Amino acid sequence: MFSNINKVVKALVFSDLLLLFGWGLIDPILAVYVLQNIKGGDATVVGVAVGIYWLLKSIVQIPIARFLDKRAGEKDDFYAVIFGTLIAALIPLGLIFAKEPWHLYLIQTIHAMSIAFALTAWCGIFTRHIEKGKEAFSWSLDSSALGLGAGVAGIVGGVFVKIYGFTPLLLGVAVFGVLSVLVMLPMKKHLFLEKEKDGSYPVPKPF
Repeated sequence: MFSNINKVVKALVFSDLLLLFGWGLIDPILAVYVLQNIKGGDATVVGVAVGIYWLLKSIVQIPIARFLDKRAGEKDDFYAVIFGTLIAALIPLGLIFAKEPWHLYLIQTIHAMSIAFALTAWCGIFTRHIEKGKEAFSWSLDSSALGLGAGVAGIVGGVFVKIYGFTPLLLGVAVFGVLSVLVMLPMKKHLFLEKEKDGSYPVPKPF
């Protein structure tokens, strides 16, 4: 079933699975972490932190997308997704040392910026490398991978924290983030370096 999906799409789906599995370990219980580890942490602090992430990410990713679309080839997209994902992978390490609400807000700001770069570039590369006739399957493959990963991670994260605490869990989130970067590195040789003469990209092949 997966043998006819090209290597770029496979790499992106696997990377997405690793990154979101890692964050799935902590996201469902992040509010508990804030209440226990951030000075003055309460529902308001949690709400502001979540709001900062989603608002900033939603605003910033639009100009980033426009910039990437204007650049020829996928070299810039590749470095954007690698850079953004790597920064996102290091965010959990900052959470370990966060003690004040403003620490959390700063971390969420950096997290939003990094994901804005990573996700925008990821979507661009993914879309261009989907083979004709496999659009729905390719997108559903990624969605299913994320859903399964998040479901398993939510269970594992809750049990893990109860036994070992938050610090080892956050280190684990960072490890999965770094792995998500590593699995994308080999796809560089399969990216489109230039557009066709009509401005379109070459037709992807199931290599």
